[in-house]
Amino acid sequence: MSSSPSPLETPVLIVGGGPVGLGLACDLGMRGVSCLLVEQGEGPPDHPRATALNARSMEFMRRWGISEDVHAAGTPEDFPHTALYVTTFADFEIARIERPGHGGRAPIGPSPERPQRCNQLFLDPILTRRAKSFDTVEIRQLCRLESVTEAGDHVVATIHDRAKDERFQVAARYVVDCSGGRTVIRRALGIEMSGSPYVGYFVSIFVRAPELWAHHAMGKAALVTFVDAKGLWRNLISLDGRELYRLGVNGKTYYDAPDQVDAEGLFREAIGKDVPHEILSVRRWSARNVVADRYQQGRIFLAGDAAHLNHPAAGLGLNTGLGDVDNLGWKLAAMLAGWGGDRLLDSYEPERRPVGLRNIGHANTSHNSERQQATHPEIAMDTPAGAEARREMGASLVGAQTKRVITDGLALGYQYAPSPIVSDDGSPPQPSTSAEYHATTFPGSRAPHVWLAAGRSIIDMFDQGFTLLRLGADAPQPAALEGAFAQRGVPLKVVSVDDAAIARLYEKPLVLVRPDGHVAWRGEAVPADPLAVVDHVRGADTAAFN
Repeated sequence: MSSSPSPLETPVLIVGGGPVGLGLACDLGMRGVSCLLVEQGEGPPDHPRATALNARSMEFMRRWGISEDVHAAGTPEDFPHTALYVTTFADFEIARIERPGHGGRAPIGPSPERPQRCNQLFLDPILTRRAKSFDTVEIRQLCRLESVTEAGDHVVATIHDRAKDERFQVAARYVVDCSGGRTVIRRALGIEMSGSPYVGYFVSIFVRAPELWAHHAMGKAALVTFVDAKGLWRNLISLDGRELYRLGVNGKTYYDAPDQVDAEGLFREAIGKDVPHEILSVRRWSARNVVADRYQQGRIFLAGDAAHLNHPAAGLGLNTGLGDVDNLGWKLAAMLAGWGGDRLLDSYEPERRPVGLRNIGHANTSHNSERQQATHPEIAMDTPAGAEARREMGASLVGAQTKRVITDGLALGYQYAPSPIVSDDGSPPQPSTSAEYHATTFPGSRAPHVWLAAGRSIIDMFDQGFTLLRLGADAPQPAALEGAFAQRGVPLKVVSVDDAAIARLYEKPLVLVRPDGHVAWRGEAVPADPLAVVDHVRGADTAAFN
């Protein structure tokens, strides 16, 4: 082996080339920030992982210019996102939960984008192509990070190029760890994870079964859970709405010996009869519901599964990770452009860790409701007792599992409040549940979507810098605030919206929106000290962090 004598230099080193790392590369590339992404693997995954993209994640895809690609690669527009509970496809249906607000393109109120299903098998190549389209983004595969060392105003990373069997060093202003649950970095920094004591053990069976719905009478469904006298321990996930599925099986015995799993038998047993199919691969995986105790150490940041791990019962893992990089991307860009305050990056953890805790808590509750669901010895039998058991279980499942599969409040309603870079106006927050989203401009909230013209949402304007919205015909002229932003060198555009309905939705005549689309400040009038507001929202107000 040989070692490179002088380190490469990059403003941002991204460790991990899954969808979270690739998403950050897209976000930074869009902002003109140079970055290097290293990934220990080669090419897209060969086994299915995350599939669900909520409406907020689709808004990120929209910002990065790839939402149409996701639509094209994902589940067909007419494929229902139904959650179905059955004994087998050949026997009894127990419950059905429809999700009419998911999939397709029909308009929905809260967002210009509907939740979609696009497995990492298809999503990762889309993100990779987009990231590579930026001249400022470099991706190196078959490169495994071995160590990181903080060195004053930069971080030195040692990386093993597996293709050349060489080691080289990278000197980066900032490092973002998107390398997943087995991260080297988090362990090296001594950052622990806390949360539920739960540990689950599973195997995942990748199956091709063309038009499976043609072989049973229960119709198309995105999520199918099979129920028997042992409970809810198997599920079938549609990956492409055409022929690809993932059969998940819960059990330590299966996990301990994945090579001995009777994949054919498990698939046949779940379906209830023989259907044309092909087993493509079998993988084992474990699940925990935990969050890192810290998201940052100096110039090193944790994002995605490096920062939080959860059971995929509610489909929150990937979406939470994409939210992490949406929050972090503009802040890194601001620091590198010179207008970010000294404490701007210190706002990442207090804004994102509470979201991680909330989402992990929901995932834990959701999976507990499945594991603890009461069953019956005759649940799969054609007997009066079995029929009554299925009726009772169906009612129970609809009540409990609707909260698991409909999470608009979690997707769109999270608020960065309190936050050291959000100006609290003293108003009470708009409450939201996990399922229900309520549009609000309460500081720290995602600025609400509204159509300005055919095909253009107001959120399409929130990108490179801050956006000050003047709402209504009588909104104050913000010259003093514009001057304060210019004095600090912070990019700002002012947009006047003379629409009474939009003004009512936005609650205040002046609303300042950050580059990530979250409200930073709002008011009835231009603030008495505009520079203080600018310094607060750019992270230069050190008192806000104390």
